[in-house]
Amino acid sequence: MTDQQPEPTDTPLEDLVGSWLTVPDIAERLGIPLSSVRKLIEDRELLSARIGERRVVAVPAQFLDEDVFRHLRGTFTVLADGGLTDAEILRWMFTPDETLRIGGTPVDNLAAGFKTEVRRRAMEQAF
Repeated sequence: MTDQQPEPTDTPLEDLVGSWLTVPDIAERLGIPLSSVRKLIEDRELLSARIGERRVVAVPAQFLDEDVFRHLRGTFTVLADGGLTDAEILRWMFTPDETLRIGGTPVDNLAAGFKTEVRRRAMEQAF
């Protein structure tokens, strides 16, 4: 018997992302109304998923990092234009890829300032 790690595609999205924030958590953290958070999601500046037993709307906590947030919309657009669904985009953003500049995930690379490389990889993924 081997101790194989599950493939990222086998890992539930909720577990792959790890840390999530609900709409009220984001509103409190950013000091904005709930409606403004919902608008960020509606405008695809943030992507959300329904998580947990109660299926609450939540956003990956790492998306609120200032160095990540400012690069999300363009990255989401590239991936969505290539036909990926929101769930597929979230999975891609949090799937480790050791071929990226610092390894880790695309979102880790955005946080480290490698927007161009992440977007280039997103274009390859999407088309």
